[in-house]
Amino acid sequence: MAILNILEFPDPRLRTKAKPVEVVDDALRQLIDDMFETMYAAPGIGLAASQVNVHKRLVVMDLSEDNSEPLVFINPEFTVLTDELEQYQEGCLSVPGFYENVERPQKVRINALDRNGEAFELIAEGLLAVCIQHECDHLNGKLFVDYLSTLKRDRIKKKLEKQHRQQA
Repeated sequence: MAILNILEFPDPRLRTKAKPVEVVDDALRQLIDDMFETMYAAPGIGLAASQVNVHKRLVVMDLSEDNSEPLVFINPEFTVLTDELEQYQEGCLSVPGFYENVERPQKVRINALDRNGEAFELIAEGLLAVCIQHECDHLNGKLFVDYLSTLKRDRIKKKLEKQHRQQA
């Protein structure tokens, strides 16, 4: 397994729309394992392939305290099941160190393939619903900062660009 490089905002590659996964094979399962290792090391609770510069519709997630409940979503699609919005403080491995409140639908239905290519459906509420929406946004080239005011987004962008210059 390998720890992959996570792209950081405002890297333009984060805006690339991911393509559907055509074949679930050993190479894809290796990518899944590498993504889990990367996510756990970061540490985070969700990671989209787009964040590691692989533009395939693939998400890994683990909301457990002890990293014991890994979830894999290949070609995930979600349907909103309620008009109720809930506000969660979101962070992102591609926007390190920043947390902002974002409103999202409270309940969604997720359809995806698992790591073996088997189709499944899941009803998600609360943090799982927020997380799947957040990660699916990545697959569509969207970041949680896009839900913020232009002023907040620009402030975050400037701070991260400054950090990137200092690290270079």
